[in-house]
Amino acid sequence: MAPRSTKDTAILLIDCPDRKGLVAAIGEFLYRHNANILHADQHQDPERNVFLMRVEWDLAGFDIELADFPTHFGPLAERYGMRWKLERSDRPHRLALFVSKYDHCLADLLYRHQSGELACEIALVVANHPDASRWADFHGVPFHHVPVEATGKDAAEQKQLDLLAANGVDLVILARYMQVLSPRFVAAYPQRIINVHHSFLPAFSGAKPYHRAYERGVKLIGATSHYVTDELDEGPIIEQAVVRVSHRDTLDDLLEKGRDMEKAVLSRAVRWHIDHRILVYGRKTVVFD
Repeated sequence: MAPRSTKDTAILLIDCPDRKGLVAAIGEFLYRHNANILHADQHQDPERNVFLMRVEWDLAGFDIELADFPTHFGPLAERYGMRWKLERSDRPHRLALFVSKYDHCLADLLYRHQSGELACEIALVVANHPDASRWADFHGVPFHHVPVEATGKDAAEQKQLDLLAANGVDLVILARYMQVLSPRFVAAYPQRIINVHHSFLPAFSGAKPYHRAYERGVKLIGATSHYVTDELDEGPIIEQAVVRVSHRDTLDDLLEKGRDMEKAVLSRAVRWHIDHRILVYGRKTVVFD
């Protein structure tokens, strides 16, 4: 299903050393080229002396072809030491959803996409178990069962990478995919793999966090969505949520409450990424309004 978006905008994401005049310089450049700014947000990190900004403008009347934007903006970017990237709203991301046996996050994302909440294209679902095929079939999304055996993980990952390349995928979502990706896989999609972990990281990283939280008698449980890096559950955090639990809650209660949070934090992280609202710096993210 095609994404339901009528916007025709450009989005500029910038980070650079903080100094006076940055906002004025960027605003003046866009004004000079007849840009109608729709949204602008910025953040300064005084400890790192870093300036980060997102600005979105209507392309109607903008007098620079986006293909020529680097030529025009380059001198300004060089003057201020900017790292920058230009995105446009009419070129939606193509997603691959990875899943194992727990399919609640997968079903939620497929529904949100079908309802028009997520302005993207879902190219395929990849699973190491066949259980989730019913959701892909229901929503008309191609389903690929790629078993991952202990002795054949490299071959399985190569098949997955081939599928992603063949389908033009640019964002991978681990919707409760219970396999650790290799450094080679992660390197193929830097800051373009989003995972949901069923814990309020950095607490209870790794396997069975709800079981460990239940054993410790915690009073809050959480869920975390983050970018995937080579370090397990250590990637830059995008979104988190918590819910209060008590001694009356069983392990099954924790699992049920956790599933609701997992769906919410993952869908928000996906939406912010495809809307080009996230900048990563160091081990942190900035999520712009």
